[in-house]
Amino acid sequence: MSTLAESTEVASGYRAGRTLPLRVELVRQFKRRRTLVMGGILAALPFVLAVAFAIGGGPGGRSGRVTLMDTATASGANFAAVNLFVSAGFLLVIPVALFCGDTVASEASWSSLRYLLAAPVPRARLLWSKLVVGLGLSLAAMLLLPLVALAVGTAAYGWGPLEIPTGGALAAGTAAQRLLVVVAYIFVSQLVTAALAFWLSTRTDAPLGAVGGAVGLTIVGNVLDAVTALGHWRDFLPAHWQYAWADAVQPHPEWTGMIQGTAVSVSYALVLFALAFRGFARKDVVS
Repeated sequence: MSTLAESTEVASGYRAGRTLPLRVELVRQFKRRRTLVMGGILAALPFVLAVAFAIGGGPGGRSGRVTLMDTATASGANFAAVNLFVSAGFLLVIPVALFCGDTVASEASWSSLRYLLAAPVPRARLLWSKLVVGLGLSLAAMLLLPLVALAVGTAAYGWGPLEIPTGGALAAGTAAQRLLVVVAYIFVSQLVTAALAFWLSTRTDAPLGAVGGAVGLTIVGNVLDAVTALGHWRDFLPAHWQYAWADAVQPHPEWTGMIQGTAVSVSYALVLFALAFRGFARKDVVS
């Protein structure tokens, strides 16, 4: 039972669904320094890669084998795809963990959580608002990177088709649509990290612990996926499917891997989100 128990008396005009509006929470989170810093880092990455290619020369095939990285300077679409490729495994994990993990825990660390609940903001409403905003900012971060990369790549290498390392090319319009599919899949595949961070955020008063714990467990998943001795058990690891989006940037896209990856990621995420709501509903909030 909370030290500041929610009042059973309802004031005239009070509507639980109108407390802590999404726009208010969004403005609060958007103005925070960590949001602006994270956005700046993601926006700067395409410029860093473009400068690296300008200094070191265009990438080339190694031992006659051409990879996606080797086609980075072929067009703006290729450059955007390469930015997603180098970021999906780790860099894009950080904003997801940050925006979803530094939510409830940050309110607790500021000793403002109990005052929000005494406002009164229902616990489920508070979690829902913070989760929606956290996921929204995570999606915005994932859209920001390829959009900036597409603009930088088009300015540097021109607007053209997406050249596929295995042969063939996708028209620029088709490539843009496929890249949207890629971003959507990466977002879904990161729901596990988001759910981990959010659940940990409801269990601790230390935002760094929630964010770091989610990132650390995601890294552990990547390490386990590299252990081939696990065999088919790796199919149950979200990390095993994180690059299944590569099948979407083929002349004839294959959806099987992305469907399996989506099922695994969503299943884990739903369980963790449910644990977060259930645990927070019973938590004794003292900070």
